[in-house]
Amino acid sequence: MRIRFFLLLLFAPYPVLADPASAPEDWALHGQATFVEQYHPAFRSPFRGPNSLDPGSRGNETIALTLYGGLRPWANGEVWADGDMDQGFGLSDTVGVAAFPNGEGYKVGSATPYLRLHRLFFRQTFDLGGDDENVAPAVTQLGQSRAHDNLVVTLGKFSVTDIFDGNDYAHDPSQDFFNWTVIDAGAFDYAADAWGYSYGATAEWNEEAWSLRAGLFDLSRVPNGTALTRGFGKCELDAEIERRFELFGQDGKVKFLGWMNRAPMGAYKDALALAGHQAPDIAAVRVPRSRPGGGVNLEQGLTSDLGFFLRASLADGSQEAYEFIDMDESLSGGLSWKGESWGRKDDTIGLALEEGGISRSARNYLAAGGLGILIGDGRLTHYNSEDVLEAFYSAALFSAGVLTLDYQFIANPAYDADRGPVSVLGLRLHAQF
Repeated sequence: MRIRFFLLLLFAPYPVLADPASAPEDWALHGQATFVEQYHPAFRSPFRGPNSLDPGSRGNETIALTLYGGLRPWANGEVWADGDMDQGFGLSDTVGVAAFPNGEGYKVGSATPYLRLHRLFFRQTFDLGGDDENVAPAVTQLGQSRAHDNLVVTLGKFSVTDIFDGNDYAHDPSQDFFNWTVIDAGAFDYAADAWGYSYGATAEWNEEAWSLRAGLFDLSRVPNGTALTRGFGKCELDAEIERRFELFGQDGKVKFLGWMNRAPMGAYKDALALAGHQAPDIAAVRVPRSRPGGGVNLEQGLTSDLGFFLRASLADGSQEAYEFIDMDESLSGGLSWKGESWGRKDDTIGLALEEGGISRSARNYLAAGGLGILIGDGRLTHYNSEDVLEAFYSAALFSAGVLTLDYQFIANPAYDADRGPVSVLGLRLHAQF
């Protein structure tokens, strides 16, 4: 029944987005639907713990229907809201792998559909000079013409990754790669509730080939929680500088990102010291701390239809990750190839590799039976980096539908060399207007 519903969405006629060269949009309404089915066969598992990936053959699905509405109350101002209807679960209820394989899978699963307001924000653009440029309409962007040099201020509820760590080749789990550590920097512990959104304020200064961004966001009331702090008592500061350039006739960008989380967090050594011979509990040793991190994000066109991306990130591994995943260092990279050369210009092939790791303190904590955000096998006798290979093919179906087949190979899930490897097969149906 669900597949039939998505096929109807894929083959339905959709309105074409407005021409960005036309008059500025005063309002817009967009929608999208994404269905993901994933399956992994049974794999080696001599033991398992509370946060382990189920070693038996297993499949899970997620469904998201999203409606975006935007309004221009005055010149260069925009108000946006998006409401989601979500249903489904990530594999093993979204635990067992730090580099989780389904970017459409939230940390909160539900067997029945539910509604949630993920975004509600205001954006104001201030022209600072330079030639006019056209901004194409998008799901949270009204089509308009604006000065090339500008200042953009955003206030409200949205995702940190709407503004920071963007990459044209690997950033959208509804349309490109699936894996959490390929679409975002693996060690970027960005502020978010369990669905990936936060209250915040950002400013973006764009001038010539440079952009500078800064933001302040609320953290969850408790790490990886469903409720956000109000008033920035527990908060994250983000800053990013971007340089755009042309290399061998193709566009490229490099971004340098830094962040700092400030909230009650537990240090791994304190949890181990308190536990004695029992399994350590990180929640028992939380006190106000700061946890910094940083990353580099590169994208470069190689030909008119082939692009390369690379991300590297590193965070303080002496204490627990607060929001995203249990990862203190990550390196990912890959290729995205459009289908112009084989006569399918809207098709895409993607290939990516990612290697993630944790600090020695985190290893000791997990080895003693501690639990993290997504992982915790009850022990960690033989540590190794968690390595991911992902490959996908996306085929455009008529006007607005895309079918994607995805494969992921995950070595040492949860950094545990005694378990796995795991092969994850995925299918995605996506439609939007």
